[in-house]
Amino acid sequence: MPASVPTSGVRHLEITAEHAGQRLDNFLLRELKGAPKSLIYRILRKGEVRLNGGRVQPCQRLQAGDRLRVPPVRLGEREDRAFRPPPGWAERLQAAVLYEDREVLVLDKPAGLAVHKGSGVDYGVIELLRALRPREPFLELAHRLDRDTSGCLLLARTPAALRLIQDALRTGRVEKRYLALVQGYWNHGPREVNQPLRRNVLRGGERLVEVVDDGKPALTRFRPVSLFKLASLLEASIATGRTHQIRVHAAHIGHPLAGDAKYGDAAFDRTMTERCGLRRLFLHAHSLSLSLGGRDIAVSAPLDAELKSVLDRLRLASLSGR
Repeated sequence: MPASVPTSGVRHLEITAEHAGQRLDNFLLRELKGAPKSLIYRILRKGEVRLNGGRVQPCQRLQAGDRLRVPPVRLGEREDRAFRPPPGWAERLQAAVLYEDREVLVLDKPAGLAVHKGSGVDYGVIELLRALRPREPFLELAHRLDRDTSGCLLLARTPAALRLIQDALRTGRVEKRYLALVQGYWNHGPREVNQPLRRNVLRGGERLVEVVDDGKPALTRFRPVSLFKLASLLEASIATGRTHQIRVHAAHIGHPLAGDAKYGDAAFDRTMTERCGLRRLFLHAHSLSLSLGGRDIAVSAPLDAELKSVLDRLRLASLSGR
């Protein structure tokens, strides 16, 4: 068993303006360095953490002046228990940086990499970056991308920047645009899909997101970019950030995304693999823009070589009449 020591008893902390707006679970993960996420959620569930004298949920956002009771916990001392990124990730993520300043970081997230660990995933973007940047005082995801989606991912480097970004997201002042390849020839022109969504609908043992009348509001705007006989490349912008929103809305109107094992068409996906070499979801967050503290930030991420190759093959097939 690795040696472990207790922290120095119960602590009572006053939340400063620097940490206002931050989620409690994220605050505790940094405050109790080395504590696994399971331990953080266990002490919260048991009521050992108190906010202003009362029990509190992990997602509660802290306010300046809040009083927080943090119980003593036992933390492992051995350095070799710390998470170490697999070989090659330092170089890969450094090459993926699209934009960085003292407040924000924008990455071109690779497809297949989750944004955080959980549900059988040992690590994600945030765990890798924190391990690769041990002296970074603050680093938080400002929004999320599906594991299989590539492209622009925004992270905050200060609590103040995180609050500003979250407020901009809530009020629709962040513009996120995606490139999506969908099944069939798109003859709708620009089209809005305004259909409410509900997540965690259980069907056949699988948890899904579905269009339902009493779901949460969700609005996606589609615009055609390139049209082929077999498939169409669309630009999608989202006015809301629901889980799997673009994928579900596209499937709902009869144009599921290429390579979408959850909501797509299996026969179409096999054809795309055989003819065009597509082996992943074709959904890419290609641009992101927002105003932050009076300055405008606009970042774009090009399609990777695999997705470009898929489009090249579609163009060749169209020219040859196949």
